[in-house]
Amino acid sequence: MGTGLYPKLTELLLAAGCQFERQGKGSHEIWSSPITRKKFSVPYTVVSSHTANGILKLAGLPKYF
Repeated sequence: MGTGLYPKLTELLLAAGCQFERQGKGSHEIWSSPITRKKFSVPYTVVSSHTANGILKLAGLPKYF
C-alpha cells in the first residue's frame, strides 16, 4: 500500500464510487470517477495536501485535506 495520504485518499475515492481502472506507469494507478466520467492518475506516494485535493477535484469531490 502507499504512503502519506494515499490510504485515506483511496478510501474517499472508493466511498464516492470511483473505481480503480488499472496500474499506470511507475508508482501511479489510473482511477475513474462516475461523477465527472473522467480518468485520472493517483500516485502511491501522495504526501502533499495540495496534490490530494487536486485529485479529489478531478474526481468531482470537495476538498478534504
